[in-house]
Amino acid sequence: MNPQRVVRVLFLSMGNAARSIMAEYLLRRVGHGCFETFSAGVMPRGRVHPLALKVLRERFRLEPEGARSKSWEELREERFDLVITLCDKAHEAWAVWPGQPRAAYWDEPDPVAFEGSEAARERLFIQVGRELSQRLDLLCALPVEKLLHLPHGDAGAAVPL
Repeated sequence: MNPQRVVRVLFLSMGNAARSIMAEYLLRRVGHGCFETFSAGVMPRGRVHPLALKVLRERFRLEPEGARSKSWEELREERFDLVITLCDKAHEAWAVWPGQPRAAYWDEPDPVAFEGSEAARERLFIQVGRELSQRLDLLCALPVEKLLHLPHGDAGAAVPL
């Protein structure tokens, strides 16, 4: 019996302060060891937003140990099977990644950019976390061999997942 291949996934956003961090840690939990997850930003903010960390801890019961905002340049030498962009700007900026991984595009609102009361901001972080969690559950339901046989992406096209 062959062990199942681990799928290497990069979540890419502009700031790597909320959406991509939440997706990285949520997939670590729900992926049951089938995924190796990373996140990065095109123009990283340099710190993870405190509400992203709070939502991961309090709503999803995850400890985002080691979470940090980092540039996609830091991961340029890595090979990924799947790159998921989480916003228009990151999708537009994404160039063909070395090794031509499969690409998917999930447009999620940026909770960091939202202006409103603290309660309203937290509700948006929770909403984004729930949406990502639902998408990740669906991703995990796909057989790994099917994921690895999706068409390769390029800067202008992404596989709808």
